[in-house]
Amino acid sequence: MHVPDGFLDAPTSIATGVVAVAAVGVSLRKARAELDDRTAPLAGLVAAFVFATQMLNFPVAGGTSGHLMGGAIAAVLVGPWTGVLATSVVFIVQALLFADGGITALGTNIVLMGVTTVAVGWGVFRALQAVLPKTTAMVPVAAGLGAFVSVPVASLVFVSLYAVGGTADVPLGTLTGAMVGVHVLIGIGEGVITFLAVGSVIAVRPDLVHGARPVLAARELEVRTAGAGA
Repeated sequence: MHVPDGFLDAPTSIATGVVAVAAVGVSLRKARAELDDRTAPLAGLVAAFVFATQMLNFPVAGGTSGHLMGGAIAAVLVGPWTGVLATSVVFIVQALLFADGGITALGTNIVLMGVTTVAVGWGVFRALQAVLPKTTAMVPVAAGLGAFVSVPVASLVFVSLYAVGGTADVPLGTLTGAMVGVHVLIGIGEGVITFLAVGSVIAVRPDLVHGARPVLAARELEVRTAGAGA
């Protein structure tokens, strides 16, 4: 999914850069409400985890490979605004130090793999939380499904950008089929990794998981109500 330099024209790259800067700027202000002294260190750990797992590629199909994008897992663990910041830091480091994704395409990569996957992953996660049983066991399930959906959606956003400002001679229909097909498979891996990672944290410190706060709050309210009635 890392977009190289020159794959999108200058106006499109500038536009995605503006969106990325705006998203990071808003996230810097909003993230303050998501973090406290207990959860702030987790944001650094999440960024390190996403960075490390993105260095590991797994085979998908036809000689292609995929890696974790990390938007959904970051959103569930530390909150969507902090998740945008954590993933953006990863992509900036990758572009500047490892040439993984182009410098001029940095805004595009942040929008695709950071903003889009965080927004979609968090949105699906919260929608599932509204209908699934209100237990901590359902948090990693909803997180995994949100992660799965976020990956092919991000690929469709890329196809949309290519349709506007693509510079390579690739038919749009061919690109759409290839991107969505491959990224559905990558999404399965993303969902499994997210489920396992969130489940591991939930098992030992559910209080640190941002996405578990509504469940824990509801449980605490039930306990207090029961105590008051007794």
